Amino acid sequence: MRTPSGPSGHPADAPPLQSDAHFRLLVESVEDYAIFLLDAHGHVATWNNGARRIKGYDAQDIIGRHFSVFYPPEDIAAGKPQKELAAAASAGRVEDEGWRVRRDSTRFWANVVITALRDAKGDLIGFAKVTRDMTDRLRLAELQHAQELSAHVQTALENERASIARELHDDLGQQLAALKMQVADLDSNAAADGFARHALTQTHAIATQIDTVIASVRRIAAGLRPPVLDDLGLFAAIDWLVSDFRRRYGIRIDLDIAGEEVEFGAAASTSIFRVAQEALTNIVRHAHASEVRIAIACTAGRCTLSIEDDGRGASLDQPRAANAFGLLGMGERVRQLGGVIAFRSAPGDGFRIDVDMPLDGLVERTSG
Repeated sequence: MRTPSGPSGHPADAPPLQSDAHFRLLVESVEDYAIFLLDAHGHVATWNNGARRIKGYDAQDIIGRHFSVFYPPEDIAAGKPQKELAAAASAGRVEDEGWRVRRDSTRFWANVVITALRDAKGDLIGFAKVTRDMTDRLRLAELQHAQELSAHVQTALENERASIARELHDDLGQQLAALKMQVADLDSNAAADGFARHALTQTHAIATQIDTVIASVRRIAAGLRPPVLDDLGLFAAIDWLVSDFRRRYGIRIDLDIAGEEVEFGAAASTSIFRVAQEALTNIVRHAHASEVRIAIACTAGRCTLSIEDDGRGASLDQPRAANAFGLLGMGERVRQLGGVIAFRSAPGDGFRIDVDMPLDGLVERTSG
């Protein structure tokens, strides 16, 4: 059986759902938006729960006041409130994003829509104003921008490191090698001409010192940007890194590489190498460890890296020193590759780093 309907199509025994009372109730109950009316001069005429939540005013404190109170001083000085009302009156509607001010003087980023209201004759009777707090979205955009900037800075830093490494290796290194050859030639001439033995001793000492300088230059250049990373790939570079730390610091490092190496992109291989390098540097500087275990594997669409030492460990819930950026840098590198990184440690219980990354974000992509 159908319920009898009135002329408007609503049930005959029920009021229309879109009555003024229902609409006012709807507007007043909305909390995600500040929805209120202004009179033709810009004074607040109504106030809803969303306006109270976002702007901090109770209705009795704000109704009757000019809406310019919501604008920061610099916008008031520039006449922005009046300009927006004039634009809405002329075009029927104006939308703006910018800073607004709460009752406690704190600022929030707002999306604001002002709509002109006219009577049946077309005369302006006021404005409807809808404000949305967009601060969280602004902060997210700023965070994304900061992350993009961080990636750009890291890329620029790696390029600069590569440039310096080439200069050290190709220019300064070659000049030192040429100098060593000249000293060797001097040795030969000195012996042939009967130079004093102490002169030969001096040239031998100079040659030894040059050997030391050449070795230092090569080590510094390799630390900035190891050629093996570009020439032979990530796995070979990590193997070289481990061998270098073993030789320089006498620390035992077990390296386990599993799975076949893929064609890592330049940024991916650099980031993973730097994570391993930073981890080993931290171990040498802070851990007092006698043994380190490193495992890297790329299988089943994932690439994992774990680095664990038996050192003195650390308390991860303690505030990090202001100048301690190592762990933050590792986390940012891994995040940019779409992966996750976890740190596990406790005082006296060593330190462990686990990295898990999707292989799709690491592979070199070729055009074609």
